[in-house]
Amino acid sequence: MPEPERQPPYDPLKPGEHEAIAPTGQGGAMDLALEEAESLEQPLDPGPGGPRERARSLWSDAWHQLRRNPVFIVSALLILFLVVISLWPQLIASGDPLHCELAKSQQGPAPGHPFGYDTQGCDVYTRTVYGARASITVGICATLGAALLGSALGGLAGFFGGWGDAVLSRVADIFFGIPVVLGGLVFLSVVTSTTVWPVVGFIVLLGWPQLARIARGSVITVKQNDYVQAARALGAGNARMLLRHVAPNAVAPVIVVATIALGTYISLEATLSFLGVGLRPPTVSWGIDISNAASQIRNAPHMLLWPAGALSLTVLAFIMLGDAVRDALDPKLR
Repeated sequence: MPEPERQPPYDPLKPGEHEAIAPTGQGGAMDLALEEAESLEQPLDPGPGGPRERARSLWSDAWHQLRRNPVFIVSALLILFLVVISLWPQLIASGDPLHCELAKSQQGPAPGHPFGYDTQGCDVYTRTVYGARASITVGICATLGAALLGSALGGLAGFFGGWGDAVLSRVADIFFGIPVVLGGLVFLSVVTSTTVWPVVGFIVLLGWPQLARIARGSVITVKQNDYVQAARALGAGNARMLLRHVAPNAVAPVIVVATIALGTYISLEATLSFLGVGLRPPTVSWGIDISNAASQIRNAPHMLLWPAGALSLTVLAFIMLGDAVRDALDPKLR
């Protein structure tokens, strides 16, 4: 008589035909493993709040932080107002900044002239409003020029290295050794133009080394990341890696430094104009008005108060904006 076929002993590590992991029914480790396996097959529950929020990029996360920063909102609104009046000063000032009446020299506030008159009898309010155009133009153009030139040279030097990097570093050290005010006195004293472009060119000439050094260090840090090495291993060329992978991730420090430097450049323009080598009449500038009012500060302090206050407020707005952008783009400061 043949022996009955024996059933193999139950082995929990060998699941049945329709089981991923065989349950034990005892609530042990195997049951927990089964529950985890089943949970992996189910879609994530979005919860009552709707679908899960997608991961934000660096720029979207920075914008998310900036929108909730009161310092950024206040400084951005103030800068927007300054830009608008520099483009269309007639919106809030209907007079002519070059129209002067000597009979009203150094007179105080009067109806229709809330800031009084300067030494030449010009309306201080009108000149203060129109003075924003020169200062904002110099600040923005000089910052863009220094940022583009410094980022290009510093980024290329940091990416390729070698003798080009060494030469750029030594040239930048030479420019760092030039005193800004003394260099302005020497460079601009031989310029006869009354436009803003010689001042812009001088600021770009002495401002690009700082941004080039920032861009170089940022590119050197970024090009060592894994995704850049992976792109190189997949055969990406230098141009593609630099434009698609390195530059977008290395530009944040340059933007922060350039934003703060913009306020510094506006202050530098006013300083050079105060010394008589920056902007010159008939250009309307806060630095020129401050220089004309300095000798009359005791007799007519209103001549100095308003252009100096507008200059200080403008520089402060750009510095506050730069600080807010730095806090948003640097995760270590959150």
